[in-house]
This record gives sequence, structure tokens and C-alpha cells, in this order.
Amino acid sequence: MRREITGFSNPLLKEIRGLREKKLRKRAGLFLAEGLRIMTEAREAGFLPEMLFRVKDRPVHDLEVALEADVLANKGDVIETSAEIMAKLSGKDNAQAVVGVYRDHGTALGDIDRSSAPIWLVAQSMRDPGNLGTMLRTGDAVGAGGLILIDDCTDPFSVESVRASMGAIFTQKVVQCRWEEFTAWLRAGAGQLVGTSLQTDTDYQAARYHAPCFILTGNEAQGLPDDYETECDLRVKMPMRGKADSLNAAVATAVMAYEVLNQFRHSEAG
Repeated sequence: MRREITGFSNPLLKEIRGLREKKLRKRAGLFLAEGLRIMTEAREAGFLPEMLFRVKDRPVHDLEVALEADVLANKGDVIETSAEIMAKLSGKDNAQAVVGVYRDHGTALGDIDRSSAPIWLVAQSMRDPGNLGTMLRTGDAVGAGGLILIDDCTDPFSVESVRASMGAIFTQKVVQCRWEEFTAWLRAGAGQLVGTSLQTDTDYQAARYHAPCFILTGNEAQGLPDDYETECDLRVKMPMRGKADSLNAAVATAVMAYEVLNQFRHSEAG
């Protein structure tokens, strides 16, 4: 259905603005995605918003026309409003012209098919939404199956995480669980758990990886707890030639993921 919001006091506007808060997102099972690029990525991955907010009276890209048509065909709502109201909805003065309200599509650990991808990313107590979003982008880039979030991580469906993922939140499976649950599941089947660590002499390029490979990255400030490192099948480190003792967590994950991918590619070619 197509409709219009003209007043700042509209109750739906207040409800959707509330999705910027984690507790309200969890309660509603919904989250926000901003911008035509991310929403087009979602559409191509098979995800459509339940509500599409758009600024009226402006030039419209063909991709937006196609998105609107699909939302309406799927019995979703297309809601037209002003740039001023969109800024209030977004919380930013330079708000995007389109914002979508999507159903939370987190995956249960037990529903993961570990054999469906050679690489899986695992983050423990990841706090920064930018890092989490970047890890999702890395996972998409290397053909990983998804991102498994261990313990108390930042919300993958926050506006900041979704924005940083550049649409990968819709192409990667996202699992949230506790460490004990993850290790019990992992050890019930095939899988090599590889931890990034400073407490090892094994160079990340000297190690040999096996699919499915689960790349485990620890908290940005503290790294992995000792008992988590002990659980790893392999611990590796990257050479640091300067004064820094470690890389940013998301960068380290990307370096690792591409090394694993490179080894798998060479193995396939051989």
C-alpha cells in the first residue's frame, strides 16, 4: 500500500525511529537500512523491506522504481514523506532519500550448514559496529558462509553495523551465541578453529588451513581469553614490522580470510 506521512507527530514515525534502539529492535524483530545502494543489495539477495520510506518530489533512480514495485507486489508499504521528516526518522541532517524497515533475519547456530562454505568468520565480544560491519563485508568478499558472534557483541542489526556492512548483512548468515554453545556445535562435526593471537610463533602464512575453516578474532582491546585460545586447533600471528603490536580486529580478520582463501584457491588449482 502506498501512503504519505506529513506530520512530525505521526505515531508510526515515532515507532520506526525507536528501531534505532536495541531493546526496541529486539522487541519488534525489525531493523533499519538506509540508502538505495544497501537496499538494492538486499533486494538482489532476496530481502525486501516491510516498509519503504522515501522522500517525495525529487528525481528517482530506476533501481528505486524497481524496489518500490517489488515492495508493493510483496504487499509491503511505500510511505512518502518530506526531507525534513526523513531527517527526523534517520536522526541525521543529511539523511538518505530512502529508508527500509526489514525483518530481523538472524540464524540459529543449529541451522548452519558448515559444509556450505569453506570459510566462516567468528568474532568474540566485538564491540565496534564499524568493525562488525567490515567483517561482514570481508565475509561476503571471500565467499564466507557467515559471521558467528560469540558472547556479548555489538548488535549486528544496529543502523551503524548495517551501514558499515554495505549490504553484506543481507548476503551473510549472522549467528549470535555463547562460547560454550559454539564449541559444542563445532566439535560435533568437521571444522578447523583458527585463532589470531600474539601468544604463538606460528606465522599466518606458514600455517596450513583446512575447510571448513573458522577464523576466530577476539575483542578489539583484549583479544581472545586464554581458555578460548586453548580451544583453537591452530593459533597464528601476523608479522608486525613497526611499533604497533597488533592490527585492527576487522583488518586482521580480512588479512586472515584472504590468506585462507588464497591457500584454498591454490589447492583447487593444483
